Amino acid sequence: MFVMPIVCLLLPRFQLTVAAGSRTELLRAPAALAPLPGATQAVGEVSLAAEAFGVHPGMRLGEALARCPKLTLVPPDPGGVADGWERVLVRLESIGAAVEPERPGLACFEARGLLRLYCGIEGVLRASRQALRAWPARYGVACSRFAAVAAATRARVRRPVIVSGDQTEARAFLASMPVALLRARPALARLPEALERLGIRTLGELAQVPPAALADRFGSEGLLAHQLAIGGDGMLRPRTAPELVRESLELPEAVSGLALESALELLIDRLLARRERRGRTLRAVDICAVLVEQGGTWREQVVFREALADRTRIRLATAPRLAVIPAPAQQLRLTVVRFGPPAGDQRGLLEDSSAVREARLREAIRQVRAVAGLDGALRVLEVDPGSRLPERRMVLTPFEG
Repeated sequence: MFVMPIVCLLLPRFQLTVAAGSRTELLRAPAALAPLPGATQAVGEVSLAAEAFGVHPGMRLGEALARCPKLTLVPPDPGGVADGWERVLVRLESIGAAVEPERPGLACFEARGLLRLYCGIEGVLRASRQALRAWPARYGVACSRFAAVAAATRARVRRPVIVSGDQTEARAFLASMPVALLRARPALARLPEALERLGIRTLGELAQVPPAALADRFGSEGLLAHQLAIGGDGMLRPRTAPELVRESLELPEAVSGLALESALELLIDRLLARRERRGRTLRAVDICAVLVEQGGTWREQVVFREALADRTRIRLATAPRLAVIPAPAQQLRLTVVRFGPPAGDQRGLLEDSSAVREARLREAIRQVRAVAGLDGALRVLEVDPGSRLPERRMVLTPFEG
């Protein structure tokens, strides 16, 4: 009997599969997701052939190419991944599951409330497979989230791995698993290599290490890894199903710069005019661009410092993000990630009093200094206006509010 049955859904190499699209031959050769522009130069998900060369997700690009010179880098498609993963989650929620998505391709849900509805755990898994007919999913069931993830890695399509019992049975099941399984948690992505250098290669060996010793060497990461190794884990936090409010614009030709900002301004106007948005502010939006030259998509989420409904302030917060798009775009999309409170008492940027605008400016300067230091905000101070040397006429000094 289960203490609390948790079902893990695993779609192996989901992001790589979406990025490859119809080029299925890439999945049979050494391939990996290329680093995102402007992010850490580390590869994403890798194919089975790349794993045979010792390449794994999160590895530095230079080391990955050194281990596998024939490695093919696939441009990432974060926009396609987000859309495809949302469709998977909606299908799971259609059977009554309260899903917690950990990352694209990996999700968990508690099956206790579905057992009577589908006549046991086998019926729950059968209903989930029918809802996800288009995806070759693997399933693992255990009393904890991490143990269910470990079971899903051992499962095969239509052959789920079910670990019955409580935490004791889960610990016995995890004992023979490699510590590399800890990479399923983003916070522990680099811990397995450090443990292997210390001679700790399985979760059973990790469970025998005193927690105090792990905390002394690895801090909170070591304590979390020990808790997972003994079959424990935190509670699930199911997501709240979002409202899909999106506007997209097909660009007649690949554009960048000011033309792209004009397209974004048009999308903001369309989004604010949507019937679903009326009366509510926006708390976070998602900007996605379909690239031309290198293929794939670019995607970034913008969380506003406060809920907004004024087009000018939304444009000021989102337009600077377009400067980091690595290539011209042929399509631009703007999606509401989260709504804010009602907008009835919100006033426009230009309607605020001078005192409110000055307070907002001081807050912006404070945030810039917190990131870039005192030199992040400077002002021009006249020293010798009549000097013949321009550099003596004025100097830059830290801005004082």
